[in-house]
Amino acid sequence: MKRISWNVGAPNEKQRQMFLDTHRYIGYGGARGGGKSWAVRKKMILLCLKYSGIKCGIYRRTYPELRNNHVVPLLTELSGLAKYNESKKTFYFPNRSTLQLCFADNLKDINQKFQGQEYDALAIDEATQISEEWFSIIKATIRGVNDFPKRVYITCNPGGIGHSWVKRLFIDKIYKDSERAEDYSFIQALPTDNTALMNSNPDYIRTLEALPPQLKKAWLEGSWDIFFGQFFEEFTNNPDRYKDRLWTHVIEPFEIPPNWEIYRSFDWGFAKPFSCDWWAIDGDGRAYLILQLYGCNGTPDEGVRWTADKVFSEIARIEREHRWLKGKFIRGVADTAIWASDGGEPIIESAERHGVFFEKADKTRISGWMQVHYRLAFDEAGRPMMYFFNTCRHAIRTLPLLTYSDTMTEDLNTAQEDHFADSCRYFCMSRPIKSRDLSVEYKYKFDPLDQFKDMGKNKYTYYG
Repeated sequence: MKRISWNVGAPNEKQRQMFLDTHRYIGYGGARGGGKSWAVRKKMILLCLKYSGIKCGIYRRTYPELRNNHVVPLLTELSGLAKYNESKKTFYFPNRSTLQLCFADNLKDINQKFQGQEYDALAIDEATQISEEWFSIIKATIRGVNDFPKRVYITCNPGGIGHSWVKRLFIDKIYKDSERAEDYSFIQALPTDNTALMNSNPDYIRTLEALPPQLKKAWLEGSWDIFFGQFFEEFTNNPDRYKDRLWTHVIEPFEIPPNWEIYRSFDWGFAKPFSCDWWAIDGDGRAYLILQLYGCNGTPDEGVRWTADKVFSEIARIEREHRWLKGKFIRGVADTAIWASDGGEPIIESAERHGVFFEKADKTRISGWMQVHYRLAFDEAGRPMMYFFNTCRHAIRTLPLLTYSDTMTEDLNTAQEDHFADSCRYFCMSRPIKSRDLSVEYKYKFDPLDQFKDMGKNKYTYYG
């Protein structure tokens, strides 16, 4: 067969890393302008040229996006190199390799277009535009009895309906039992890595720098903790210092002073996780999430299916044994659902049998969410009214992923892993605060958390 010569162009360093990556699932991007579409197009062409008979594909959610980002450029890039069949949206190479371009905008189309399909390598462009269910259907097409590499290339930006699963797999690296950590890699590509863009449009960076702070962090800096549509956009686990002030909600644990009040908030779950959360309150009314027992089986949003007796037996044991809790009067607030009776014993009776007592939480949603917002807000010294010990990983994992409801203005989308958020809301409504005047310039001359740094830091027990 005649040898084919083709000039791939000049990839930047991050694109070159993506070309050489051999993991099964390769995430690429994380910010606007990282050269994602160019990279996956070129990689698919390289695979088609290297392996005779390989089946490759590029998926984009809508046809206008597919056409603008891939069909039109490929018609130029593959001119004289491969023949294009418009009806099948497939490029055919002389060595029998194929590159099919796919789009589907709903679950029905996903099932119809991908059922029975078979690819060796597939690129999902802008993967955060699709749900994890769609991703599971699409990636199942990667199969075939041959020696070709089996790979899925994921390009992505923070935000969108797929933000949670993309962040779980490629950023947080939290895997289900059916997933293997060694199959996944992520290459962070920022607009500043895209030398072609910087040379052709140097003003692009200034455009991103002028965005509102949340979008700027997501689109320019590639922050996966902040994205458009985020419900608790104030929350940050990336401490930034400004004029010697610390701006973060997540801190190292310290020894809790014995005179601080302790609260317990609780959201029941069986098939879904339950969340039991212990809060310490300082003399200024500031809250610290110090301990958490979260009933998750290792897969996000799946519960451990403990009986009520087992849940409250474990809560009681923790409160008997942990030095921050034992011997303390603990005020508890819980979802009113545990008082309900459907013909059997109400869940609250099991709690009280183990000496775990609750008051009924105020479940007002909008006011409750505003209380959470008030506590998360930073004052001019960089101090919120609520901190999280970094050992409370499920609170830190789930809170920043929550988004707004599509139907209820100012409410949270309840189809997400919102169990800690509900527990947090119950606590905040039990100790409501006023909206603070954040225009006041607080003149702290030191990091306000310095006072706790020598109070037995790291001498703690982690639950959950």
